Amino acid sequence: MSEVTNDVILEALKGVNDPISGKDVVSAGVIQGLQTLDGNVAFAIEVPAEKGAEMEPLRKQAEDTVFALPGVVSATVVLTAERAPSAAPAAPQSGQQTKPGAPVSPQGQGDLLPGVKSIIAVASGKGGVGKSTTAVNLALGLAAGGRKVGLLDADIYGPSMPRMMGISGKPNSADGKTLDPMENYGIKVMSMGFMVDEETPMIWRGPMVQSALEQMMRDVNWGELDVLVVDMPPGTGDAQLTMAQRVPLAGAVIVSTPQDIALLDARKGLNMFRKVDVPVFGIIENMSYFLCPDNGKRYDIFGHGGAKKEAERMGVDFLGEVPIEIEIRERSDAGTPITAANPDSPAAKNYQAIADAVWAKIEQGQASDSLAPRIVIQ
Repeated sequence: MSEVTNDVILEALKGVNDPISGKDVVSAGVIQGLQTLDGNVAFAIEVPAEKGAEMEPLRKQAEDTVFALPGVVSATVVLTAERAPSAAPAAPQSGQQTKPGAPVSPQGQGDLLPGVKSIIAVASGKGGVGKSTTAVNLALGLAAGGRKVGLLDADIYGPSMPRMMGISGKPNSADGKTLDPMENYGIKVMSMGFMVDEETPMIWRGPMVQSALEQMMRDVNWGELDVLVVDMPPGTGDAQLTMAQRVPLAGAVIVSTPQDIALLDARKGLNMFRKVDVPVFGIIENMSYFLCPDNGKRYDIFGHGGAKKEAERMGVDFLGEVPIEIEIRERSDAGTPITAANPDSPAAKNYQAIADAVWAKIEQGQASDSLAPRIVIQ
């Protein structure tokens, strides 16, 4: 099978006319975020927000044109719009076509994650606080209790789960419609990092991020899971809103360092989940302190206790603290998370205690749901 390139795709798209400008879509400059990998093609067409619905034929024509090219196994095209300040957000129009054997599936119907009992989001207000490391070790701590656990890397722009979980390669598709998640340490994992090269930037607008995130939930054979841990991107953007609006989150866990500036952003993340009615299980203080291996002296590099005080101030639980340890960093980089590789270490025990506290919160929520009154119509 010949390899399709961006140049070949753009040349083919010159045969698709933009009805607004009268030019072809390439000359009109409306093609955005073109990505090609192993015959899987995805891009967006930028259209005026008020014309989103009527531009669906253009989207379909562009998708059909690319899908017909030799070497293309799947084509995903979405419409994206620059929203006017006073305009309501336009619902993204998206679609997908898949040839037999292609590792991407068409749009599905029904629940996104029908076999998953509980979904929790691991979030932070800013990057660099150890959120992904916490998500990995939290998932492993939950699995240590004999639970079926999945791990979804929702950080489309900066996926890190493949490296942290020690997984390489690409997901299989037995039926040519859905993907089988990758697996290691007994955890099912899905990440955009499995679809693109590690050094390839994802230059995508919000609607494409939303579409990709929904596909990693809907079009993946997650099977029956007790809990799905979602590693959210930092901040309060499209991915967070997609998760809050499209799936029933059991709760969110906020990760922060003790540093004041990190806590300020963590507060924003916590308040965002509250605004969309997602329970906040609590705050974890990462990089809480450092014990010098040479003399055993403790150093509070980023301060200490700030996350606990913030949890008390915000009226949520303090789930625990994790110190700065070289072993945590080394094992994360090597794809051998400390909770799996050295479960008897102090740091692993900290993660396990946090996982136990989170599971207690999940069970508490499930018990509350079962006790809620139901209206029966006969």
